Amino acid sequence: MKKANYKVIGVMSGTSLDGIDLVYVNFDFKNSWSYKILKAETIPYPLNWQETLAEAINYSEERLEELNKKYTNFLAGIISRFIETHQIKDIDAVCSHGHTIKHEPEKNYTLQIGNLPELAYLSGQTVICDFRVQDVNLGGQGAPLVPIGDQLLFSDYKYCVNLGGFANISTEKDNKRLAYDICAVNTVINYYAQKLGKEFDEGGKLAASGELNKDLLKELNKLPFYTQEPPKSLGIEWVKSTVFPILEKYEDNIPDILHTYTLHVAQQIAKTLDDDPETKVLMTGGGTFNNFLLRLLKTESKCHFTIPSDEIINYKEALIFGLLGVLKLRDEVNVLKSVTGAKKDHSSGVIYEI
Repeated sequence: MKKANYKVIGVMSGTSLDGIDLVYVNFDFKNSWSYKILKAETIPYPLNWQETLAEAINYSEERLEELNKKYTNFLAGIISRFIETHQIKDIDAVCSHGHTIKHEPEKNYTLQIGNLPELAYLSGQTVICDFRVQDVNLGGQGAPLVPIGDQLLFSDYKYCVNLGGFANISTEKDNKRLAYDICAVNTVINYYAQKLGKEFDEGGKLAASGELNKDLLKELNKLPFYTQEPPKSLGIEWVKSTVFPILEKYEDNIPDILHTYTLHVAQQIAKTLDDDPETKVLMTGGGTFNNFLLRLLKTESKCHFTIPSDEIINYKEALIFGLLGVLKLRDEVNVLKSVTGAKKDHSSGVIYEI
């Protein structure tokens, strides 16, 4: 008989490069899954790692191999310190996403570094990682992977929207989980905030100080990705090839770019919702702290937006990668074909024992 109680560490590094999220969480199964976050911490990336990870998309295969080894060592150190700092003793597994460098499912390719077998040896823990590759090999997008967690842990909400480097949404339709990326969020907003000497647009104040550029808004809203049917997903490659060239034409006024782009994000998210005041939407991810974005979203949609505790806002993805690892340990489905477009539901990830 499968055991019903697991203590795991979920580890997540997102495209916004703000740091590595770690959660120590207890999952319990009694007819349905419940969870309790026991410890949680974000370790910010040192500047040299931020710069390296941002430029690694341009690396040769040889440089990427070397970077993969270095990052695996770095990540193992972060995980070990987290365990030591919080004096964590009881661990079934470390469940790690790694860091996405390239995501090109249309070319049957996705690369998350930090998923080498050495991660288990160096951290001294059983590791479950590399969750995306199998799905891409099965013809899927390899993303998003969080919706299984939305289904099993947050079913009270009709929609779960995450505002990270990209906005993505998860919902039930015709008794199937449907999820997809909506648009870029912090990958763009942070980039332009940094041009003004800020790490990010705190509370959306920079965007709020700008004015709407109607021509820019119209051009952004016409991007072909928005009319594609799901499953669909985005990567930084799309931002660099498609979004930045549009914004670069208007760079003489960055507050206006931020204002207009933030409204664009609100409109694209609102388009995916049903506009019903009875509908509950769970909002998570760093973008949830962007008050200006949330204010615009509430003017664009009548839905009821729930802002949960900071713990859930900040650590929901790390929490769910912990759950993906538990499901893998149980040899149960942790990736849904209805979400990614793969040939079948499957139990994804690689298990490395010490």
